[in-house]
Amino acid sequence: MKYKNTFIQNIYYMLTYAFKVLNQRNYEEVATETFDNVYNLFAEILIKGVQKQVKQGLHKEYVDKQENLPTIRGKINIRESMKNKMQKKQLLMCEYDELTEDNLYNQIIKSTMLVLMRESSVEEERKIKIKQLLLHFSRVQAIDLQRIEWRYLQIQRNNQTYQLLLNICYFVVDGLLLTTEKGTFKSPMFSDENINLLFERFVFNYYKEELKGIKVNAPYIDWHLNEESFTEDSSFLPQMQTDIVLSRGEQKLIIDTKFYSYPLSEHDKLSSGNLYQIFSYVKNEDVNHTGDVSGLLLYAQTEADIHPDFNFEMSGNQIRVKTLNLNQNFEGIKAELNQIVVERFGAESKTKSI
Repeated sequence: MKYKNTFIQNIYYMLTYAFKVLNQRNYEEVATETFDNVYNLFAEILIKGVQKQVKQGLHKEYVDKQENLPTIRGKINIRESMKNKMQKKQLLMCEYDELTEDNLYNQIIKSTMLVLMRESSVEEERKIKIKQLLLHFSRVQAIDLQRIEWRYLQIQRNNQTYQLLLNICYFVVDGLLLTTEKGTFKSPMFSDENINLLFERFVFNYYKEELKGIKVNAPYIDWHLNEESFTEDSSFLPQMQTDIVLSRGEQKLIIDTKFYSYPLSEHDKLSSGNLYQIFSYVKNEDVNHTGDVSGLLLYAQTEADIHPDFNFEMSGNQIRVKTLNLNQNFEGIKAELNQIVVERFGAESKTKSI
């Protein structure tokens, strides 16, 4: 996908809703700057975030250490210490915990900054800033980012300031750290999978932040089975995890966000999987068949020539397919999101932005 300046700037605004930390004063300059590619944007956000983190102090945590020492520290590893004695080394193998900056979180940030330093699409001025910041990571090891198990990283109270930084690192790594066997880098690309996750989180948090009088959540939907069907076999049914559900009283709108370079098939048809999915969500949620539950497939507008915008009534429920234009001024994006709420819940619906 080719990124226009407007779209790249809107990635910043989407990140702002996805991670509220971008509303803080430290990031004000980012909002007004023009970026010619998405990695300059990520580099600038990372620079601002790391600068702030350095002032607060890098995250420290206890890590296990094992080292030959002349005096006792922590626990003695008897077996290894005996080996030292047999080799006439006057050393004890000690196992101990040490509070250090050299932990996985800082290793990811340092290694990502090193990747950005090698990336040709990042402007030289930003590389200079990154190089200066790397001086604060002199006691932190660089690691192989391709081996990171991102899903196991835990953000807790003592490291919550790292949430945005680690997510930016993930976006950078997933796009840039695709190396060949010779160690050369492939061309940068912000993957559809990543922008889809960001798009989903943005829409959810936008409504969560801006809506008044309308509940915003993302619940699981139970399969509407007959009582005799509740057997051990039902545990094999897939879970129905919604992206976004807006509700007021009995009225509900289930939104499933989608970001594809080309939302329609080669025959200009909607994805049957997407349509079956939203239909299943709606019908299993509307257990009393009242028609109060409706569904929306919300696509992000990309470079495709056709932008789906349809309305259907299926078995008594409204199913809508809409495309949200991300290549416009952000105020226009907000207006389109607000209009979805007005059309579904009536003209009296309010958001802070309307």
